[in-house]
Amino acid sequence: MPRFVLAVAAVAAAALFVVAPALAAKCPTLIAQINNAAGNRFDAASHQAKAKAAEAQKLHAEGKHPESEKAANEGLDLLGIKK
Repeated sequence: MPRFVLAVAAVAAAALFVVAPALAAKCPTLIAQINNAAGNRFDAASHQAKAKAAEAQKLHAEGKHPESEKAANEGLDLLGIKK
């Protein structure tokens, strides 16, 4: 029985290490979409979207991926980009 529990814990830990980076990888993609779409635009919406991208990047670096994704999605909304 203890071996079984240890094996289940090891599999769960391995799955966490594999899945966590995949989930975290969505933030940089969304941030890149904002930066590419805003490009060299100088209107208010692009300025606000770039600010949201910077906020999302900061949150991503802090490991706050759901908050980062939310900020990035708000930036995409400002630019009128469908997700």
